[in-house]
Amino acid sequence: MRHVTALPHKVVEEQGIMIPMSDGTRLAARIWRPDSAEEPVPAVLEFIPYRQRDLTAQRDSTIHPYLAGHGYACARVDLRGSGDSEGVLQDEYLEQELRDAEEVLAWLAAQPWCSGTTGMMGISWGGFNALQVAARRPESLGAIVTLCSTDDRYADDVHYMGGCLLGDNLSWASTMFAYTSCPPDPAVVGERWREMWQQRLDHSGLWLDTWLRHQLRDDYWRHGSVGEDLSDIEVPVMAVSGWADGYSNAVFRLMEGLSVPRLGLIGPWSHKYPHLGVPGPAIGFLQQCVRWWDRWLKGVDNDVMDEPMVRTWMQESVPPSTSYEERPGRWVGEPRWPSPRVSRRTQPLAQDGIADAGADVATAAASVESPLTVGQYAGKWCSYNAPPDLPYDQREDDGGSLVFDSDELTERLEILGAPVVNLEFTVDRPVAMVCVRLSDVAPDGRATRVTYGLLNLTHSGDHADAEDLEPGKLYRVAVPMNGVAQAFPPGHRLRVSVSTSYWPLAWPPPEPVLLTVLLEGDSSLVLPVRPTDSSDEVAPQPFGEPEGTPPLETSHLTPGEQEWKVERDLVDYESSLKVVKDLGTVYFEDTALEVTRRADEVYSVRGDDFSSPMGTAEWHMRFKRGDWDVETVTKTELTATPEAFHLNATLDAYEGGDRVTARTWNTVIPRDHV
Repeated sequence: MRHVTALPHKVVEEQGIMIPMSDGTRLAARIWRPDSAEEPVPAVLEFIPYRQRDLTAQRDSTIHPYLAGHGYACARVDLRGSGDSEGVLQDEYLEQELRDAEEVLAWLAAQPWCSGTTGMMGISWGGFNALQVAARRPESLGAIVTLCSTDDRYADDVHYMGGCLLGDNLSWASTMFAYTSCPPDPAVVGERWREMWQQRLDHSGLWLDTWLRHQLRDDYWRHGSVGEDLSDIEVPVMAVSGWADGYSNAVFRLMEGLSVPRLGLIGPWSHKYPHLGVPGPAIGFLQQCVRWWDRWLKGVDNDVMDEPMVRTWMQESVPPSTSYEERPGRWVGEPRWPSPRVSRRTQPLAQDGIADAGADVATAAASVESPLTVGQYAGKWCSYNAPPDLPYDQREDDGGSLVFDSDELTERLEILGAPVVNLEFTVDRPVAMVCVRLSDVAPDGRATRVTYGLLNLTHSGDHADAEDLEPGKLYRVAVPMNGVAQAFPPGHRLRVSVSTSYWPLAWPPPEPVLLTVLLEGDSSLVLPVRPTDSSDEVAPQPFGEPEGTPPLETSHLTPGEQEWKVERDLVDYESSLKVVKDLGTVYFEDTALEVTRRADEVYSVRGDDFSSPMGTAEWHMRFKRGDWDVETVTKTELTATPEAFHLNATLDAYEGGDRVTARTWNTVIPRDHV
C-alpha cells in the first residue's frame, strides 16, 4: 500500500470526545476532519466494538485521515460497553445499539463543521449495522458502504449456514467473550475505569449461550436481517466482499433485491478492507470511497455510477494451498444482477461421475456414511486473516465422501454465481446434514475446493421449522453453494463431493447417518456459466494502486505465533485441529500502551463417536502502561450428547497480578434438529 501524506486538505484529529446519548450514557469517539473553517463537510461514521485507541487503531489510521483529507469528517465511535464508551455490550445488533447509532448520526449532523449530511461505512460488524441503520432511515443519512456483511443473520452469517451450526459460532463467541472483558483506558475515562470495567465483567454475559438457544430462524435472527424487507433501505449502497470471505453471497442478494443506486464489488480477498486485501491483488479502494461519497454526500456529478453494477475478480485455477499472496485472475463486470450473460447448465450426477448436460443416466444409487474426520482440511468458514486458514487439498476429505468427477474439460469454463447440487436421497436417521463441495481437479490429481454448501436436511422452507426425517423415505433437496467467480482450464476436471459431516467447520449430527443418493437424473449439478467470449462484455475500469495514510507507529515487544495443525492419534483414534493466533505484545507509540493478544482453539473428535466432538477456545488479553497492568483470561468449551449441547466457560480478570473477578458458566441446551 502506498502511504499518502499530501492530501487536498490538512487534517485535524480530535481524541477523547464523549458523545452523549439520551439516557446519559457517553460514547467515546475519535474524529478526523479537514482543518478548515471555510465550509462544513459531510460526516462518515464507523461504529464498531473493537477499541479505537488500540485494537483497530493502526487500521483506522490508514482510512479515516485519508477520507478526512479528501473533505470528510470521519468518526470512529466505540459501541456502548466497548473501548472507552460507557455502559455494557450484551450482544450483537441490539435495538439499543441501533438507537445509539441514530443518535450519533444526529450529533454529527448537528456539529458546526458538518454539512448536516452523513454516511456510514464499516467492515463486518460495522458493515452489518450500516445496513441495519440504513433500513431505519435516519434523517441525515445519505449513503452507506458495507463490507463483509450480510442481510440474513441466520442463514448466511457466522452462527449457522444452511441450518447447520458452524464451528465459527464458537470461535466468534469466544472472541467477543474476550473483547467484552477488556477495560477502558484510564488515560481517557480517568478514575472511573475500574468501576466501568467491573460493570462489563459482571454483566456482559456469555453470548454463545444465547446463540445456541436459537437454533431455528426465529424473531431473534430476523431482527437486524434487512433482507426481510430490502425496500426499507432508501439510500445508495456500495456492498463489498471477497471470495475468501464468508459474506460474498450478500453482495449478490443486495444487488438483486435493492431498488436504490448500488454497486457490488467482490475481489479475491479474505475478511479485510480491499486496500489491505489478502490474497491480493489489493486495490485502490479508498479512492473508490471518495468518489462514492462525493457523488452521494456532496452531489458531485462524477462517473462513479458508470461502472458495471457488479465487479468481480474472475479467479484462475491454482493448486490447493492454505494461503496465497495473490490469486491470478482478472476483473469482470456485469451491468446488473442477475446477469443476462450467466446461464444455468444442469449436468446429472451419474454412477461414473458428472454426466454431460442432457445425457441419459442409468438408474443407480450410491451411499456414504462419512467419518468425523471429513472436514479437517476445510479451513475456516470465513478467512479472517487469510494464511493459513484457507482449504487445503481436498483429496483426504474426499476419501470419506461420495465423489463425482466430470470428464476432462476440452475448453475453458467460467462460472459466476452460486452452483447448486440437487439431490434425490434417503437417510437412515431422523436428523441429518449434507455438505456438497465443488473442486477443480488438476491433471496430477490435486483438488482445489472452489466453493461449497451446507444444508440441515430436517429444515424446510426458510429454516423457521424443522421436522424429523423418515428413514427410507425418498426426499429431494437443492443445496446451494456459495457464489464464486472461477475459471477451469482445459485438461482439468470438475468434482462434486458429498459428505454427511464436515467437522469442525460445522457441528456433526447427533448420530452417524447413511445417506443414499439416487442417480437417475434428479440428482444433478447446476452451474452458473458465464461465456468466455468477451465480445459483449462490460469491462470495469482498472482500479488504482492501493493507498492510504501512513499507519500509526507501533513496535513488537514480543513476537507473535501462528499455528494451524492437524494431529491424529492412531492408538485412541483421536483427531484434532489446533489453531493458534498469537499477535504477541504490541507497543503503541502515541499512547505508550502495551497490548497482548493470544487465542488458542482446539477442535477434537474420537473415532466414530458422535458424542465426542469438542471445541475449546482460550483467550488471553493484557493491557499495560507503567504501573497500570490488567489481564483477562477467558475459556469456552462446547461438547454435545445426542440430546443436548453442554457449554462450560470461565472468566478470570487480574489487576497487577491479583485476581479481581472469577466467573463460571455451566449450561445444558437441548438440541433442536441440529
